[in-house]
Amino acid sequence: MSNHLSQQHCPLENTSTFAEEKPNIPSTIPPTNADTLFEAQTYLRLFSHEQNHSLLDIQRLADVTHEIQQTGTYRQTDEELVYGAKVAWRNNTRCIGRLFWKNLLVRDMRHLTTAKDVFQALVEHLFIATNKGKLKPVTTIFAQQLPGQEGIRIWNPQLIRYAGYKQADGTILGDPLTVSLTEQIRRLGWQGGAMTPFDVLPLVVQMPGQQPQLFELPSESVLEVPFSHPEYAWFTELGLKWHALPAISDMSLDLAGIRYTAAPFNGWYMGAEIGARNFGDERRYNLLPLIAKKMGLATNSTRTLWKDRALIELNVAVLHSFAQQGVTIVDHHTAAQQFIQHERQEKAVGRRTPADWGWIVPPLSGSTMPVFHCEYENTIDKPNFFAQPLPY
Repeated sequence: MSNHLSQQHCPLENTSTFAEEKPNIPSTIPPTNADTLFEAQTYLRLFSHEQNHSLLDIQRLADVTHEIQQTGTYRQTDEELVYGAKVAWRNNTRCIGRLFWKNLLVRDMRHLTTAKDVFQALVEHLFIATNKGKLKPVTTIFAQQLPGQEGIRIWNPQLIRYAGYKQADGTILGDPLTVSLTEQIRRLGWQGGAMTPFDVLPLVVQMPGQQPQLFELPSESVLEVPFSHPEYAWFTELGLKWHALPAISDMSLDLAGIRYTAAPFNGWYMGAEIGARNFGDERRYNLLPLIAKKMGLATNSTRTLWKDRALIELNVAVLHSFAQQGVTIVDHHTAAQQFIQHERQEKAVGRRTPADWGWIVPPLSGSTMPVFHCEYENTIDKPNFFAQPLPY
């Protein structure tokens, strides 16, 4: 963040302590036994402290140390896994919704060994998290990556994504973000959907050392919200909709020296993610010119602020439509206030709140948010969720 922003407007003095700043990407170098042991020991001390255990479990530490020395890795207990996944959410500097980190439902699916079983667990994740519109934060964690081997991979960036079809004239039908993935999935045998702007992509699951497998999501597992506007009756004629659940599925969970390369997780949407980014971005659905035309706005000059006016009404439609369907969503003002509340709670227990300012400030009306006027340190702590190289 640029230094011209005055800290005096920040509702909470930043509480960051000194820490090594690292990029939010995974290391491509396999961890050594020493690295794994160090991270395991560090987490076990944090786990003991934050779970109010009177003493560090010396026997557990000794067992983990022995297992790592013998095999290069170890198996975490159910309790270590559950709490570590919650802390990973708390540590993620790009998430504005961390106030609810303690409420994360952690599903331990480390015992599954086939792509079909993994897929079935993903479908269950969708049903549990969607909860008929009353969304729940959920993560489903599959088997850890073993030393010297590839881990389980889910090719899709989210469990629910719309296809992007490149047309002969160079235009894109659907979501331009997924054109490459859509082409890869079609090479695997998918014939394509109904060729609409909102065809749900099948999931691709790849087990270690095996070929990727393709699975169609059952329609009943994907809740979608049709869009309308509280004032513009023509809005329904546009045929717009979006899926209710944002479930990230291509990141790895790096937890105490263990990498879980398949650990999909979800919260719920902030309205601007759909209205300002998915629909508003020129490199996505690029709907602002259409909305402006339907509103009768003059688009021949940027000084008319037609983009801004169209953007606001598009976001009004998103929030209105989710509310009409009884589906959980948060507006960007509320999300920013919730993040400030999270900061206060963390400060009260002696923890700092690192953040990536460019991600924490919403993409709509940024300067009206309390987070806009704060400075944050983008320090990356573990446990955490990290991006991974594309599997294809």
